[in-house]
Amino acid sequence: MKFNFKKKFGQNFLTDNNVIDIIVGLIPAKENDLIIEVGPGAGALTKKLKKYNANLIAYEIDHDTEDYLLPLQDDKTRIIYDDFLKRDIKNDIKDIKYDTLYIIGNLPYYITTPIITNIINSGLDVKKIVIMIQKEVADRFSARPNSKEYGSITVFLNYFFNIKKELIVSKKKFNPMPNVDSAVISLNRREDLEPTDFDKFNKLVKDSFQFKRKNLRNNLRSYDLDKMEEILESIGFTLNDRAETLTYEDFVFITNEYYDIKI
Repeated sequence: MKFNFKKKFGQNFLTDNNVIDIIVGLIPAKENDLIIEVGPGAGALTKKLKKYNANLIAYEIDHDTEDYLLPLQDDKTRIIYDDFLKRDIKNDIKDIKYDTLYIIGNLPYYITTPIITNIINSGLDVKKIVIMIQKEVADRFSARPNSKEYGSITVFLNYFFNIKKELIVSKKKFNPMPNVDSAVISLNRREDLEPTDFDKFNKLVKDSFQFKRKNLRNNLRSYDLDKMEEILESIGFTLNDRAETLTYEDFVFITNEYYDIKI
């Protein structure tokens, strides 16, 4: 069956069965669980996910994939043709009884961050997210402090998840072939969330990284620098350091101390 790939949807379908098996194997789903798949395309992952006999909802924006996906529907598998970013996911799953929620997908490069942010903001109780994304983006998401890839999005995601880069997928394993390689990462929900005021934490992180090459003194000029310096020195840093030297735990501590948040 010839498929008309659409660049506007970032469609690059994975064709390597071994890689597909590895990705699906990263989801330890059971019959009483729920899997949400984002962007199933022609259903390469969807078919393999059905082996778990779990509840499965797949969100696909392109109606031209119906010949591939609709035959996969049954009592436990539902295909929703709509933009995942515009859905009320909690409402979509409200009638499904399940134990654990997993999310999986091969995400279009240009909306990777909005999709993950949407999942977090939706308040879904997700146990694990497994996604295939552009390798460069995966490097940023899984970066460690003091690396050039480390940034505000890294800290943001690390607040909620333990992130692991699982494997690199060559661009040659897709049809049509994209310009860059991809990577599969897993995001495992933290069971030990550091308590803080998240809005204040998130703003502090973004402000700290607003100019990547500048130090904290320059990026945090709108803050009380004397107070900030005192807090930083208490954990071994100064305003002359850059944001990339701080872990997410450091940012939580600084937020709580600066705003006098009692935990």
